[in-house]
Amino acid sequence: MPDASVTSAIANWAPRFTAQGVDPNDFARVTGGLERWEDWLDAWCANGDEHARLAREAEQLGRNRTAGEAWISAAVSYHFGKFVWMLDMDRHYAAADASVAAMNNGLRLLDETAERIEIGFAGGTMVGNLRRPPGVLRPPLVLLIAGLDSTKEEFFNVENTFLARGMATFSLDGPGQGETGRTLKIRPDFEAPVAAVLDLLCARPDLDGDRVGLLGVSLGGYYGARAAAFEPRIRAAVVSGGCYDYGALIRDRAPHSFATFMHGCGASTQEEAYEVAGRMSLEGVASQIAQPMIVVFGKRDRLVPWQHAARVAEEAPNAQLWMFDEGNHVCMNLTYRWRPQAADWLAEQLR
Repeated sequence: MPDASVTSAIANWAPRFTAQGVDPNDFARVTGGLERWEDWLDAWCANGDEHARLAREAEQLGRNRTAGEAWISAAVSYHFGKFVWMLDMDRHYAAADASVAAMNNGLRLLDETAERIEIGFAGGTMVGNLRRPPGVLRPPLVLLIAGLDSTKEEFFNVENTFLARGMATFSLDGPGQGETGRTLKIRPDFEAPVAAVLDLLCARPDLDGDRVGLLGVSLGGYYGARAAAFEPRIRAAVVSGGCYDYGALIRDRAPHSFATFMHGCGASTQEEAYEVAGRMSLEGVASQIAQPMIVVFGKRDRLVPWQHAARVAEEAPNAQLWMFDEGNHVCMNLTYRWRPQAADWLAEQLR
């Protein structure tokens, strides 16, 4: 019989995994054979290895699209193997490296515009993937902001939604996230790293720096709202599943989530983690968000009470609230109800 962690994962994570690129059959097969949380990473890495094997075989035959798609499947498998699995950090980082390498291979084969960008910041290096819509001169740009346990490798499908509507995307590993998290830890003032990103990207001649939007998900919903409040170069924003006050939630986090937060902020004690979380609030900040903004939320969110989203939407002067009664965290079980619609809205705002 699966242990409590595996049982909870099976019950709650399928919508997110499949929305972000995991084949539903992979999810059923991998989780169906698991009983111990200790084996979670190895099982998903084995699935990633199988997709990587198929990718290499296809590429050797010159079947680049098939190879690229298999690399993307490998990338998300490796990512979801390690995303909140903190039992052995050497193995965690090995899976993270495999995810990054697989995504880079997939982008190399599927998108000739894709570009890895490194940005020096606060003594470390931020990393992101830039993609541009083919044939569009100086397209608008959408920043994609991940959450506590997500990374840029989780955003391939999301990127495609915006690219199909003529917008470039930049998927960022910010402080405490993905590759960047190895040198830069979580910081409440996420507007600072966003400003550094925009300083670089808005100066590029192949992007329209006067037309910048943002999508932030989960804890990235907090990050994105905060960035919009302080960064006038952001013309419109969409935030999904974000909190108003992370400090009010931190003591109720599940063990895996709390361990991930401690790792992300570099805390050595619970008290240090509580102190960082206590500074992650939109009080006195949400009211400064002058841009048009959509706040997406689900009333069945297990991680953040829906009242957090309602408060953000109430205090931000130009926000609208898209509340879904049946939505889970980030409304990953209802992406068809909000993701394309939000992309349409951002395209209209960035004309």
